[in-house]
This record gives sequence, structure tokens and C-alpha cells, in this order.
Amino acid sequence: MMIKAVVFDAYGTLYDVQSVAAVTEEAFPGYGDIITQIWRIKQLEYTWLRSLMMRYEDFSVVTRDSLAYTLRVLGLEHDSAVFERLMDKHLHLELYPDAMSALAAMRNRKLAILSNGSSGMLEALVRNSGLDRVLDATISVDTRKMFKPAPDAYGLIEAVLGVPSAEVLFISSNPWDACGAKAFGLNVAWIERVTPEAIALACVDSELVSPLTMFKAIRTQMDELGLEPDYRIHALTELPALVAAHES
Repeated sequence: MMIKAVVFDAYGTLYDVQSVAAVTEEAFPGYGDIITQIWRIKQLEYTWLRSLMMRYEDFSVVTRDSLAYTLRVLGLEHDSAVFERLMDKHLHLELYPDAMSALAAMRNRKLAILSNGSSGMLEALVRNSGLDRVLDATISVDTRKMFKPAPDAYGLIEAVLGVPSAEVLFISSNPWDACGAKAFGLNVAWIERVTPEAIALACVDSELVSPLTMFKAIRTQMDELGLEPDYRIHALTELPALVAAHES
């Protein structure tokens, strides 16, 4: 296999979605952790539900709706200024510390993002984080109006980059995304940032399982879907060596 393009998921892979916790806790002291986790869980759930119902709305709408749900079920009163401050954080998510250096080390390949994020959200996020200096393309599912893990979403990679699936390495830390990409026929590297042992230890050491531990248990472990990624890595820093091993 020759790798001509390395394509990344955005949320949770290059960008730390948990970094919204700083603003959720500031806005609602004592509720930051549970807001962060419910918001993300419903955000993902709404993409899948909308795809199945064929009622697509772009990711900015999905993100707003999932935040509205979260604040409502927790009984948290708020004004529009607070709501918009929380939403704005999605345009300024923190990069994982190893993201920029890993991408810079692979500039001899086409580098891109394929994300469920709307075009506007992604363009702002990439620009605000400085990744626009190293990426060749930022691909949103908006043009297909179907969220990952639908096959049509992954088909955008070849349509935009002109690189066949057999020569693409797709990177995600989201197990459902890794499985979707593998089912489509891409070469896949899954970032296992949280081990099962770490989750088990967190549960043993706590009388009450925290919202973050619960999130990690249901969203960071490889799913039982009969699909396996081609590679398992633990950090973005491992990618340049993995890609270099496939030099022609």
C-alpha cells in the first residue's frame, strides 16, 4: 500500500471536544462536566438520528439543538449571551498538543480533514487553530447532506482530493468513525487514547462513576461491529513513522 493522502476526523481526533468544559463550568459552576458530556453525546446521537430520518440539518444546528436539550434536561436557566458563549467555544476548540507537529511532519502527503462539521464551523475552527497553514483541504459532509458513518460521506475524500480509497489513510479517535471508514474501504488508523484498563481502574477507584468516565466507557472504546481498524495507535505522534513505513 502506498499512502498518498492522510485524512483526519476533526472533533475528538485533532481537536479536543472536552476543551468546552472550561466554558461550561465557568457558565454553570458545578455542572461543567455533566453539561460537556451530555452535550457531546446528544450531538453525536442527533447526527445519526437525522441521517436515519433523512432530515439533515448542518452541524451548527445539531450542536445548538443538543446544547438546548442539555440545558433543558438539567434545569439550567440561561440567557442568549450565555448560550452563544458556549456555542462559540466550538469555533475555538483546543488542538491536541501533538496535532500540529504530526501534520507538519507529513507535508509530503495530501493532508485533509473530513468532518461532520458544517463548512462555516470547520473553516473558523481551522483558521483559529492555525491548521489552515498545513491542510490541503477541509471537507465537510454538507455537500452530501449525510453524516458519517454513512458511506456517501467517506466518498467525498476521493471526490475532493482525487486519491482513490486504497491510497488513503483515514485517522479517527472515534470508534464509530473508524468502523464507518473501514466499512467504506479506507485504510484506517484508530487512536486509542483511553485504554480499557484505565476505565476499569477509574470505576474501581470511585464510589460514583463520573460523567467523564461514563463518556469514555461508551464513546472511546472500539465497538463490536465486526470491523477492525488496520492500525491502532495511541497518539498523533505515532503517525509520521506509520506513514513513512509505506514509502514507495
